[in-house]
Amino acid sequence: MKAEYIGRFAPSPTGPLHIGSLVAAVGSYLQAKANRGKWLVRMEDLDPLREQPGAADAILRSLEAHGLHWDEKIVFQSERHGAYEAAIEQLIASGHAYPCSCSRKTLQETAKPGPYGLIYPGRCRTGPADERQQHAIRVRTHNQPIRFVDRRIGEYWQRLESEVGDFIIKRADGFFAYQLAVVVDDAAQGITEIVRGEDLLDNTPRQIHLQKLLGLPTPEYLHLPIVTNERGQKLSKQSHAPALENKKAARNLAMALTFLGLKPPPEMTGESMENLLLWGIQNWSIPESS
Repeated sequence: MKAEYIGRFAPSPTGPLHIGSLVAAVGSYLQAKANRGKWLVRMEDLDPLREQPGAADAILRSLEAHGLHWDEKIVFQSERHGAYEAAIEQLIASGHAYPCSCSRKTLQETAKPGPYGLIYPGRCRTGPADERQQHAIRVRTHNQPIRFVDRRIGEYWQRLESEVGDFIIKRADGFFAYQLAVVVDDAAQGITEIVRGEDLLDNTPRQIHLQKLLGLPTPEYLHLPIVTNERGQKLSKQSHAPALENKKAARNLAMALTFLGLKPPPEMTGESMENLLLWGIQNWSIPESS
């Protein structure tokens, strides 16, 4: 018997939703509902230094205003530190993670640039180079290609050791890294397919690496096209993307559907959010890769 489909939308409360994040939410919702599955919402509030006060509530209000109703209780990552710490202890005990005292300045001086940022040179693999420094925790990588097939983009792979290096799973300031938390939470929630923006595609091999080390299942992946501004930049808080106006939810939803390749017919103008989404579910197909 085929397992129940469970998808999710996992925003960070660094600001209100914009049209780019709405596209990701709608795409993940339509994929879940077209597969007769559940759609969950998880608030990725790992870093209070980057959060905007009230943003989490504003995000949830915007989802509801656009007819996007979640099927289970919302998970807040800020309430799951124990699960992340247990995963780190497991990785350290198995020899797959280690403390690292390298500062940002040290890495800028010693690490080579790679396609995804500075490649960690393994300076602390045999023990912290400086016992006096605060320690981050890094996970060991290898150079065997980590491959997966994305439902939209096709085969994708990376050699982590030579392209990324051992990466951080807990920062020196005590905050848990996104790469670890997302893996632990997707497994805990039983997520069967991760639908998110294409800007997160190159994170996936790191997450699959952690899944294998922790003995967790690897879900399917579908990375959606991302919305950009006139300069070709991804819409985000950093690129000053305007917040969604909830009073214009029907227009926003129609724009998101159109971006995903589903142009609602003119006669649907004025329809409720529920009817627009039902039409989207009935007509949903994975967007073509560019």
